[in-house]
Amino acid sequence: MTTQWHADSPIYLQLYQQVITRIIDGHIKEGEALPSVRTMAAELQINPITISKAYQMLQDEQIVEKQRGKGLFVKTGAPEKILVREKQAFLSKDWPQIMSQISRLNIDIDELLSPIKEEK
Repeated sequence: MTTQWHADSPIYLQLYQQVITRIIDGHIKEGEALPSVRTMAAELQINPITISKAYQMLQDEQIVEKQRGKGLFVKTGAPEKILVREKQAFLSKDWPQIMSQISRLNIDIDELLSPIKEEK
């Protein structure tokens, strides 16, 4: 996890998004425990309440579940649930802005695909 925080967003939201990204990317798997609040706070040198807020968001969204005496664990099906949600958010929010920029700059499909074709 990163220790560099952006001033434009609260740290707990950035931490929440980092955990989401790590789950999507497979770095944190279904059934795997998240690091404890104390461990994360010490590692990232931030207030434990900040970690708790990010973890609470994950619990509220039913991405992780608390196992009494053991900690927080990624729920079964959470990666797929997150992926569906992130795709929907991208297609409804980010993609229209990207399409608008492509149109404004008069970029054609060949220009967009050239980096992909060059990789092959």
